[in-house]
Amino acid sequence: MKRVILFIATNLAIMLVLSISASVLGVNKYLTANGLNLGTLLVFAALMGFGGAFISLFLSKPIAKWSTGARVIEHPETSTELWLVGTVNAQAQKAGITMPEVAIYEGEPNAFATGATKNSSLVAVSTGLLSSMTREEVEAVLAHEVDHIANGDMVTLTLIQGIVNTFVIFLARVVGYAVDQFLRRDEQSSGPGIGYTVTVVICDIVFGILASVIVMYFSRQREFRADRGAAQLLGNPQPMIAALRRLGGVEHSDLPKNMAASGIAGGGLMSLFSSHPPIEDRIAALQAH
Repeated sequence: MKRVILFIATNLAIMLVLSISASVLGVNKYLTANGLNLGTLLVFAALMGFGGAFISLFLSKPIAKWSTGARVIEHPETSTELWLVGTVNAQAQKAGITMPEVAIYEGEPNAFATGATKNSSLVAVSTGLLSSMTREEVEAVLAHEVDHIANGDMVTLTLIQGIVNTFVIFLARVVGYAVDQFLRRDEQSSGPGIGYTVTVVICDIVFGILASVIVMYFSRQREFRADRGAAQLLGNPQPMIAALRRLGGVEHSDLPKNMAASGIAGGGLMSLFSSHPPIEDRIAALQAH
């Protein structure tokens, strides 16, 4: 769960900063100087939208380390650390990717993978997961995370987020312009007023949160695929099924909200905003294949 929520929260923050910066630098005046130029606005929205998404992507790994306190295993000091590094290395070779960084962080049972590219990634597991699962189950969780990396899921979500951002920015400014024109209908001055700026910032936030439903939907679909990928890497779906059952029977952590989509465990009351499908559905999908 960590990866996607972290990515989305970082993206929203970056988009808000870019939006405010555009107002301060006078970009809004250029867009509305002679009425709202929709073509120019769409280009501007795409540049801002994809730019914010890719900035979030390249910040994903350092922010993940910082927000969880994850400790990268540079030189394995225990048998568990040696086993973790060796297992991830073997799975990475089988998946055809560069060996990811391997880290451990304090917390309830969970794990995540993140990184800007397949060859610059991170796999992290919690102390709670290591203490509550058998090695076969942990191996399945690691395979799930390695498959996320091999499938380029972070890049896929970045592209989806970029498209979503583009429409959020575009629509926020159309609404802002309409509100500003309504509030200033009796004035003769040109250029955007305070109504435009305030409306755009509010719409950027509200539309951005609503748009995250789309990103979360794709995240849930990627979880089913990563479960299948883990089964293929291991040559057997049973360890992944056992790991999911174990997660369904213990209290897993709600990873920091800016990290949620990359964790192995997920779900929640607001299913539309959940980065992971219900564990029962994931088990059923594995049993059906």
